[in-house]
Amino acid sequence: MRRRGIWLVALMLAIASAGCSNASSDEVTLRIAMVSPGEGLIKVWEDIGEQFEQENKSVKVEFIFQDDDTYQTIGLQNLLNGKNAPDLYFEWAGQRLKTKVDDGFAADITDQLQSSGLRDQFSEGTFNGMIFDGKTYMIPTAGDVTNVMFYNKKIFNDLGLQPPSTWDEFLEICEKVKAADITPIVSGNKDLWPAGNWIGHLISRVVGEQAYSDALQLKQPFNSADFVTAYGYVQELWDKGYINDSVNAIADNEGDMMFFNGQAAMHPIGSWLVPIAVEEAPNIEMDYFNLPAIPGGKGDLNSVIGVLNGMVVNKNSKHIDEAIAFMKVYSSAESSKKLTEAGAVPITKDGIDEESMHPLSLSLNKLMQNAPMLVSPPDTGYDIEVANALNKATSQVLGGAKSPEDALAEVDTTVAPLKK
Repeated sequence: MRRRGIWLVALMLAIASAGCSNASSDEVTLRIAMVSPGEGLIKVWEDIGEQFEQENKSVKVEFIFQDDDTYQTIGLQNLLNGKNAPDLYFEWAGQRLKTKVDDGFAADITDQLQSSGLRDQFSEGTFNGMIFDGKTYMIPTAGDVTNVMFYNKKIFNDLGLQPPSTWDEFLEICEKVKAADITPIVSGNKDLWPAGNWIGHLISRVVGEQAYSDALQLKQPFNSADFVTAYGYVQELWDKGYINDSVNAIADNEGDMMFFNGQAAMHPIGSWLVPIAVEEAPNIEMDYFNLPAIPGGKGDLNSVIGVLNGMVVNKNSKHIDEAIAFMKVYSSAESSKKLTEAGAVPITKDGIDEESMHPLSLSLNKLMQNAPMLVSPPDTGYDIEVANALNKATSQVLGGAKSPEDALAEVDTTVAPLKK
């Protein structure tokens, strides 16, 4: 999955831990592991590391970068169980972080955040999905709304349309757009995660956030009446011709371009579409609306699907204080400026420059921070194998290949061996 607002380098970059043989006996090596954020941001991280080393002469900072898929599946787990485990590591908030807490790999840093003054760098809502039983286990670094419905303002204006607030209004818009011989919705779901995010949010709205989370944690079956109802809304989009025929054949960037070129009125994707549009389609006039209210849904009608991520201090580290100190430098106003210039959107209080930030990016940032309920995407909030099974089912229903019941039955069969 192209990870949320940053183009990721698809190769593993590793700095060998053996490179410390000349260190003095009292020198500390602070190992930091993360998904590769791209060359520009790697340079910023390394600059921050050099600054930290200059301010802390007894500490050597060592980075381990891995490509997204490797890190998310086996890379991080292997590192944490290895001989030279990282002291500080990247993770997604929510269930993935909770798993690290339960497995003994995440330190409770509540007191250190307070005593160091680091917590003061963040707004309260920034810690969504990072606090369990009143204890904080993560230092926020970034966040993205992973799905809203972007729309072409010119098409909407030409057809006299307004953003919908209910699902029925949404369907009426789709019908009017289709009648104008324009594809209502385009999605590039070849890699499964784009529609997986979009429909995952819809599922949570219908079945309720707890049932959505329980199913993804294999605490209840997927093939239930409420999940079938949720997929019924998805099936309707295909049956009525509201989604592009190529939905499962094209990649996310191809879906982006179809939207930019005016071939579709709406495009469900994450907040990273804004900087892509600035670079690749600067003349497009677009806006967005959150998922409309689902009739009879058991979830929060104003929920937002998004991902917050950050750095976790390894509970087994002997250098917890150094890790906190490093993140205080990383979260400073000076570092936030460097990160912003390199294309990131830091979520510290000093990291958001409202005057220079794109209005849509600023609006999306506020949408997430003010969300009464933040829903985790299947593939970053939960076990990746379970998420893949659900996302595959979503593609089957969205593309008309299977009925909701058959697709969900296949999910249960696929994930059965994963149950503990």
